[in-house]
Amino acid sequence: MSTAYVIVTIVAAAAMLIASGVDVFRAQWVRDNMRRYGIPDWTLRPLALIKAAGAVGLLVGLAIPPLGLAAAICLVLYFLGAIFTIARARGYRDLGYPMPYLALAAASLVLFVLA
Repeated sequence: MSTAYVIVTIVAAAAMLIASGVDVFRAQWVRDNMRRYGIPDWTLRPLALIKAAGAVGLLVGLAIPPLGLAAAICLVLYFLGAIFTIARARGYRDLGYPMPYLALAAASLVLFVLA
């Protein structure tokens, strides 16, 4: 396990937990964006749970590698889905929001595979 993988994974997990916290506390700007994308408000908590579970999976994956691999794959797919949803709603100016999270999850996945 490389140092880069450990650092990127911890940073990715922290970012996912922060993002899930924003969803849990239902920030007004998040609710407004979700409505624009055609996503109902009630989905914020389940989506936050998915991100939080991914973060925990990344961290546990430092000790149990297959779990970290699964978490990284699922987070990459989650954020690709977010990008697709935003693009489908023509919210192109908002595409930058999920990109850093996708990059962190993808970096964790790539570094895992390379390790």
